[in-house]
Amino acid sequence: MEIVSVLPQLGVLRFSEVNDLNIYVWNDGEEVTLIDSGLPGAVGEIEKGLRVLGFAPSQVRRVILTHAHDDHIGSAADLAEWGAEIWVHLADADIVRGERPQPAPVLRDWERPIADALKPGPAPRPAPVHRELHGGEVLDFGGGAEVLAIPGHTAGSLALHLPCHRVLFTGDTLANVRGTTMPGVFNLDSTAVDAAAHRLTELDVGVVCVGHGDVLTGEALRAWRSRRSER
Repeated sequence: MEIVSVLPQLGVLRFSEVNDLNIYVWNDGEEVTLIDSGLPGAVGEIEKGLRVLGFAPSQVRRVILTHAHDDHIGSAADLAEWGAEIWVHLADADIVRGERPQPAPVLRDWERPIADALKPGPAPRPAPVHRELHGGEVLDFGGGAEVLAIPGHTAGSLALHLPCHRVLFTGDTLANVRGTTMPGVFNLDSTAVDAAAHRLTELDVGVVCVGHGDVLTGEALRAWRSRRSER
């Protein structure tokens, strides 16, 4: 695990072995919000990363899951046992609770060999869902975090926009792995993901926190949109 400092309020726990998977640590002073929870079994590394950043597990107030894939919901049950609340979009909530399996993505031809090469890991433990989100809410952290419903990667994919800080969390609707910015892969609806990615580029943001890979600047994201528009 690598620990990256982005802003005084924002750190990243990055897992290079999981395609540069990110767990984001947002702090409002003494209170911490995690964006996503990593794979099953990551809770020890999460605790270690929090302590390096200066926080204790008891300070984690909530965990917001951007979508219900194993690498984002995997340690939610463990974090709930710390006392953190688990928040997720209502369309993915029953998957987090273990009431329904994750639907298989609709793979494009070029994605199939990548998917076939992935080794299955342990399934996440069912986790409680303390709040179901719909999209349109303004959450009480980060000066007011706007919930954006962006179905496509999963039915309940969401983004979080913190306009006071000009910060955007995209989940897997956008990735920026090894210098390549792109819409997410392994989607239920890749056309919807492309549209959602374009929608996110229209926001006035300075820091873009993707699900996998390096954090982007708003300027870099707008440049990426311009290049795509020219094709």
